[in-house]
Amino acid sequence: MNVLNGFELAKQCRAELAEKVKKMPRAPKLAVILAGDDPASAVYVRNKEKAAAEVGIESLVVRLEKTTRDELLRLIGKLNGDDGVDGILVQLPLPAGIDENAVLQAIDPAKDVDGFHPLNLGRLMIGEPAPVACTPKGCMKLIHQARRDLTGLNAVVVGRSVIVGKPMAQLLLRENCTVTTAHSKTRDLAGLCKTADILVAAVGKPRFVQADWVKDGAIVIDVGINRLPDGKLCGDVDFDACAPKCQAITPVPKGVGPMTIAMLLENTVEACEAALTGRNIGDITLEEV
Repeated sequence: MNVLNGFELAKQCRAELAEKVKKMPRAPKLAVILAGDDPASAVYVRNKEKAAAEVGIESLVVRLEKTTRDELLRLIGKLNGDDGVDGILVQLPLPAGIDENAVLQAIDPAKDVDGFHPLNLGRLMIGEPAPVACTPKGCMKLIHQARRDLTGLNAVVVGRSVIVGKPMAQLLLRENCTVTTAHSKTRDLAGLCKTADILVAAVGKPRFVQADWVKDGAIVIDVGINRLPDGKLCGDVDFDACAPKCQAITPVPKGVGPMTIAMLLENTVEACEAALTGRNIGDITLEEV
């Protein structure tokens, strides 16, 4: 059994990005909008600032304790028109009453380093180059730590969110997997999961996936981060029970979470290179930066 250490892989990714940034004509710039007073969001933004600084990415953080939809849209429009800003990230969730879809769709697709814009999701769907949502992109890098060629494998993604489940399924399809997207209405979910050579759990329920759901030798990617009553963190997978059956499995913490931030930085560097060369962000690879 191989524990896929996302903390160490993310550290390696940041080190490689830092070397790339040193060779660029200018530092990439990431604009982060933090609306409202959600404490968890504030922590996430500070972590992103710290990671960006480590790589050499310039951060612009706009904190708006009280705001409106129109104010956010005006701010995004201003950042869209700023040639010095390569990536725009709106920290979710937004305050109650503000339409998240309207805000996210206002971001220039070329600066959409979260990969949430409908145009970029559509490009992913039809196989065209596009920025990829950070968590699924990080999951794929972790999967490739365990196995490079995924052709012909059965993959089950438990969860159908636009942020993780749906783009995750598309990325696995691009790797020639046979993919099933499961959800709360899926019949015999446990039986379906046991057919998976690759199982991705993204449901937000602590220790939801049990050992008898997991195929011997499977690769299990646990996207969930849940806080238990005692304050400890756990994933959507019962790690202790499932790990002995797996070829590879991600822990929580130090699994998918660190890779999400690393992929945000990677997307920002790629967006900067695309802006400097006039190419689409999805056409850029790190080897070219």
